[in-house]
Amino acid sequence: MTAPMSPTSSFIVVDNPMKPQHPSKEAQYKPGFVSSSYAHNWSSTGTGGGIRIQGRHFVDAYGRICNLRGVNLSGCCKTPVNHTNEDFPEDPKIVTFVGRPFPLSEAHEHFSRLRRWGMTFIRFLVTWEAVEHEGPGIYDQEYLTYLQELLSLLPKYGISAYISVHQDVWSRYTGGSGAPAWTVEAVGFDLDNLEESGAAWLGGMRGGGHTDTDRGLWPTGYQKLAASTMGTVFWGGDVFAPKLTVKDGVSIQQFLQNAFLDMWGILARAVGDLEGVIGFQMINEPHRGYIDLQSMYSFDYNTDLHLGPIPSPFQSFQLGAGHPTLVPTWTRSFPMPTKQTTHTLLNEGKKKAWKEDGPTKGQCLWEMHGVWGWCNTKNQAVVLRENYFVKHPNSGKKVDWYTDLYYPFLKKWAERVLESSSQDKILFVEPIPNEFCPTSWTEEHRVPNMVYAPHWYCLYSLFNKSFGEFSVNVQGLSRGMFPLKAFYWGHKGVRDNFSLQIRTLTEEAHKSLGDVPVLFGECGIPMDMNKGEAFISEDFIWQKRMMDAMITGLDRSLVGFNLWNYNPDNTDAEGDHWNGENFSWFSQRRAMPNFLLEYEQTSPHLDGGGRILDAVVRPYPAKVAGIPLEFHYEMMSGEISFSWVVPEKGELQAHETEIFFPSLLTAGRKILLEAQIDMSQFDYDDEMQAARKLKSMTQEKYSYTYDETRQTLFIVPKDNSPGTKHGIRVKVWPPVRPLFNLNDFWSDFGIWVAAVVIVVIGVLVAIILGTGAVWFGFA
Repeated sequence: MTAPMSPTSSFIVVDNPMKPQHPSKEAQYKPGFVSSSYAHNWSSTGTGGGIRIQGRHFVDAYGRICNLRGVNLSGCCKTPVNHTNEDFPEDPKIVTFVGRPFPLSEAHEHFSRLRRWGMTFIRFLVTWEAVEHEGPGIYDQEYLTYLQELLSLLPKYGISAYISVHQDVWSRYTGGSGAPAWTVEAVGFDLDNLEESGAAWLGGMRGGGHTDTDRGLWPTGYQKLAASTMGTVFWGGDVFAPKLTVKDGVSIQQFLQNAFLDMWGILARAVGDLEGVIGFQMINEPHRGYIDLQSMYSFDYNTDLHLGPIPSPFQSFQLGAGHPTLVPTWTRSFPMPTKQTTHTLLNEGKKKAWKEDGPTKGQCLWEMHGVWGWCNTKNQAVVLRENYFVKHPNSGKKVDWYTDLYYPFLKKWAERVLESSSQDKILFVEPIPNEFCPTSWTEEHRVPNMVYAPHWYCLYSLFNKSFGEFSVNVQGLSRGMFPLKAFYWGHKGVRDNFSLQIRTLTEEAHKSLGDVPVLFGECGIPMDMNKGEAFISEDFIWQKRMMDAMITGLDRSLVGFNLWNYNPDNTDAEGDHWNGENFSWFSQRRAMPNFLLEYEQTSPHLDGGGRILDAVVRPYPAKVAGIPLEFHYEMMSGEISFSWVVPEKGELQAHETEIFFPSLLTAGRKILLEAQIDMSQFDYDDEMQAARKLKSMTQEKYSYTYDETRQTLFIVPKDNSPGTKHGIRVKVWPPVRPLFNLNDFWSDFGIWVAAVVIVVIGVLVAIILGTGAVWFGFA
């Protein structure tokens, strides 16, 4: 499969005598001669001075296009070290995140492991709570020092990272992760009453989320009162909640946004001058809250998960105000994901989500603003302003969350972090989850050094926590795809399914943004799929198949990514210890004790704890002296095919391409490189003679060497003239033993379809002949 857009239009090599020139431009250069270089080394040593953006690509100092891939480090950063399920919510002021994702004493082990696996581009998770949990303007200096010490180690392992301030459902105290508790209290919420009043689901914070009853409930928190209100006032409090102010009459929006930006300034100053930190991401998976809410009586089934008790916005207002309310309850179903099956009476204890001594004086914030009220005559709640969150309450002008609220704040954030660190930092941004890149993201709304970093998960498998031969393109169905086109069978089918979804997201981004790099900030698979049967059988074949299909889709679109997630705290039973999720394909409990480990790139000792490494640890072109055109890795054989082209304009500052080829795959095997040449044009009766001819022609085109200690295949083409297209196949010998069949519908059912067709045709022929005989008999 070719790249989604024409690469030659997005990459221009600019001649600059000040640019460093790679030694591979010298005529006598031998591949791999630079001993400090290896394919997945993103430090200044391995890149000639660092990574930057050029067109829609990441490039190193020599102008080589870089394929960045790695992990999210880590899911355990969502919760503090001293979090306990039983005591939640504990005193929010005394939490500590020092040691997240792991203690400094364990850094050598984990960074060495990621280097061996070629996962050296990290999305490093930090939460607002971790930095500023004690109160506004009180920053955890011990945690910031820990971050400095940990991240300063990255270049030693060839690792680069960008810092992502993470959130889900606003905060741990509203059922997710991210913001400190005092932000929730500043709006007037009572932390002790949020769950009983129906304003949040906190079962996952208390260790739940694993049973069928509460599995997958946490995303519904976005629709509940607490998280929806926090999202609304953070982004649009000045418009929708102008009566809510804090000390000295500061609006709630300005209070929260200024605190967030100040926190970011402190964070950027703490780590922004470290070599290993190449950029920042403002916030994970932003959510608009109630803004653009089309109805007070329901949420949009196509965009908002309906599972368990789902109060409408209007019902959530009533619940938070202390009124017991009967709400629709949804369960899993087929073919639609869920269906309403019953009603549940919530808040029978008449608990109020709002503190009597808070800024709203115990009144619902939205009742205070006249969105709804209580009719004493009828003794029931009534909606007073149905379109309140769609239009500006005063001007009546429609409010667009992206244009009016998100883009302006994104620019403020960019200015703050760049002035607090350096102007060359790369800024990673993303839209609301599961949305295509908005067409409104035009040039005036972009930030400097921008990378578009959406997320992708297979929603069908994620929702059902299952994976088999049958897969569904939920993305396509939600956008009107003809249902039969959205169903796929077999491994070839799921590869095509995932590839189409990923390519569509990538292409839609380039349609809106043009030559802006795309990198998938999150993508992953549930390890506890199929009822966790692999933890018992130790056969993770379905996890391997799903991971292979996903990374194959990313490879086909030629985009980098951060896998979710590498979590040392993961266990089979408790998963990632957050809302019942279990995505980490590494578990420290399964690894060798660190005192037994060796730490070289070739050390198989580091592989302990990895569960599906066959699918995760794969070859990939890391630094390409030209423009990548196509790349494919076949997990069933260990073979790659890769093609690239020398740019038409400018002059390359390097001729050497570096491909990560893992020791996990090559240990005990030979690497065979062949030029992509159609040998059918030559007339050879002897297969050995044809093989010798291909070898000779490959040697005429390329010099190459493989260094297993650096896990790198170094290739230098002998013709680097502009416009020259290169193509190679790389095999391992002996070949990899296939783990499963590359099946599809026709390979599995083709013979039966053919049999049915033959029978049907036979019956039709018999009917026609019989009818003809009868007709002619009467004629």
